[in-house]
Order: sequence, then C-alpha cells, then structure tokens
Amino acid sequence: MFQDEAAFRFVGGRVSVDFTATHGLRWRDPSLERIPAPADLARWFLEAGLTDIPVPVSASALRSARELREALYRLMRGRVFQESLDRRAIDVVNRWAAKAPPAVRLTADGTAKHLVEPAVSGLLAFVARDGVDLIGSPHANRLRQCSSDTCTLLYLDTSRAGSRRWCSMQACGSRDKMARYRRRADE
Repeated sequence: MFQDEAAFRFVGGRVSVDFTATHGLRWRDPSLERIPAPADLARWFLEAGLTDIPVPVSASALRSARELREALYRLMRGRVFQESLDRRAIDVVNRWAAKAPPAVRLTADGTAKHLVEPAVSGLLAFVARDGVDLIGSPHANRLRQCSSDTCTLLYLDTSRAGSRRWCSMQACGSRDKMARYRRRADE
C-alpha cells in the first residue's frame, strides 16, 4: 500500500501515463501536486528511470511540464470515457512531441541504453512521444481510470481479459477488498 500520498506512483504501465500521476487526488480540493517544485520534477525523471543523472529544472520548465501533464491527462481521460479529444491538449502534446528527444547510447555490452546529456526539454519530448504513441494506437482502448472512489489515477490495462479495475492491487484494490470484507462481516 502507498504509505505517502505524495510519493510518485508508477502503476500506469507507460511513462506518459505515470507522468499524469504526478497530479493526484484530483477529486479533492485542493488536489495533490506531487511536483510542486523544480527539484521534484528532477527527482521524478530519476525515479521514472528516464535518466540516471540529475537534470537541472527551472521554474519555467516546471510550468511547461505541468501543462504537458494536464494535456496528456485530458487526452487519456478522453479515451477512457470515449469523449472527443481536446484540441488544445492535442496541440500541446504535439508541440512537445515534435521536439528532439534525448539521444541514447548502448553500453559496451549492448544490454542497456543511457541518455546522452539529458535536458528537461528532451525528457518532456520523450514523455510526449510516448503519449502520442499510446493515445494514437489501438492500445488506447485499454486505458482505464482506477475504480476506487478516492482515486483518479489512469493506467494501461494489460491484463489478458482487459478487466483490471484498480490502478494498483496493493493500494486501491486491497482497500476495496478489505471494505467489502468488512461490510460482509458486519451483516
């Protein structure tokens, strides 16, 4: 179970989906901003595995990252609920996806790739391209929103039957099962 609600969530199945989870508890006022400061975005890049070296992030870059995140969220949520896609969100994502992603290099043994001099703009371009790849593919019909009443996280349902209900069985799924157990026990 998630101990710290401000901790980053990596349950989405794709980096672009995980990026949307940097804004949590969207139903609550105020919602939960998991990247409130530039250093938090730099930490997200590291924890997401996009880079293995710290990347300097400016306040302006943080604002741009949040704009991209919200555009991705609106588009993915549009796919989840089979709504028309937001044109402004499409423009934001396309603008980022058109930027140069970070260069990659294979290691000497050919088993891993490492980013060459990553910068915020390149990392955000990488996230945007992942979003374009997902939203524009048949896999978009596997995007889901967590079934928990207190969670708004999105995830890619990769289960064979396409019947996954929660962002994470360890968090929301476990809470739901425990609540149902308690209701039955009280009857």
